[in-house]
Amino acid sequence: MLNLTYTYALKLTTQQSQTYEAWLETSRRVWNFALAERKDWYNSRSCRIDACSLKHEYIIPADTPRPTFASQCKALTQARKTNPNLNAAHSQMLQQVLRRLEKAFIGMWESGRGFPRFKKLGRMRSLLFPQLGVNPIQENQVKLPGVGWVKMRLSRPIPCGFVAKQAQVVKRASGWYVMLTLQADVDVPNTIPHGQAVGIDLGLISFLATSTGEQVARPRFFVDLQRKLKLLQQRASHKKLGSNNWRKAQAKIARLHEHIYNTRKDFHFKLAHQLCDQAGMIFAEDLNLKAWAKGLFSKHTLDAGFGNFLSVLEWICWKRGVYFAKVNPDGTSQTCPNCNHHTGKKELSERVHRCGECGLETDRDTAAAMVVMQRGLAAVGHTVKMLGEGLSTSSPVTQESPFF
Repeated sequence: MLNLTYTYALKLTTQQSQTYEAWLETSRRVWNFALAERKDWYNSRSCRIDACSLKHEYIIPADTPRPTFASQCKALTQARKTNPNLNAAHSQMLQQVLRRLEKAFIGMWESGRGFPRFKKLGRMRSLLFPQLGVNPIQENQVKLPGVGWVKMRLSRPIPCGFVAKQAQVVKRASGWYVMLTLQADVDVPNTIPHGQAVGIDLGLISFLATSTGEQVARPRFFVDLQRKLKLLQQRASHKKLGSNNWRKAQAKIARLHEHIYNTRKDFHFKLAHQLCDQAGMIFAEDLNLKAWAKGLFSKHTLDAGFGNFLSVLEWICWKRGVYFAKVNPDGTSQTCPNCNHHTGKKELSERVHRCGECGLETDRDTAAAMVVMQRGLAAVGHTVKMLGEGLSTSSPVTQESPFF
């Protein structure tokens, strides 16, 4: 089973937009109510039995079970009978809000994420519809629950053999969008190592350096527009909170943030395709990006979006039949790619790799990318042969690959 997600811009009418605006507000209220119910239950169990707080106390019967997704869905069904706003909204869409809240708590328990937070006005921006009708897409229109047929900008055609299973309507600063989940009953085989190998090294001096010596300059998506963003935020702070001018100022800020996001995403996709054009295997470091984001250059690290780029690169490699793998990043900048000699720790200001054993002198990031490529080839069972100043790869006899 293969699932793809395609995003299209919607052209909602005024009535359709008002309907989904009301549903977003209803979803926000459902989220806040369900979160408050769970939070009150936890707070009622955090106090000692023989000592209560002097400020406030959550008094809930001891036999009250912990609120779960199933129990809150059951309570939602009962509330829809008496609440007209809940009854007007799509039932499965509201259940998905509770499911999203359940996933947030699971992420807190298992992945160490923060406690789910309440959503203020305007913070709920998406509606998820897990089921669509029969043939929901016709030419440049899509049939969505609650509003019927909606025009959309069919920027790319639906692939042959795929069926739309669910839709997520998202409100952004530039308008409404629909994210269609397309499904096809096919099995895609895993990509085997083949072709030319390329190792990449990520950094802040240059966004990316390859084992072939190519270096890509790091675009400054956020930093270049930081002064403009600061100016817009200052203007918004002088407006009366909640006024029409304040909303217009906030819309300008949101559009600028979306522009930064779009330019960064476009750069990541184009660079991923460029790498896939010249390689059959791509190897990258398995970096601890959370630690990078908390360091001295946290703003520049988050501006580059290394984690998002690696996710995009992995997806593009799978889509285009290029083998992708991550290797151990320890000591890649301290190892000579030519003789495998440990050169010692380098300062960040030292940008040239010099080996005292073999005399190799090259760019520091390029040398690290070459080490990454060697580790990746060793992991997949290929061998590396030294030919003068260059590197060549070969595969063992047992490796089945049409390129060797």
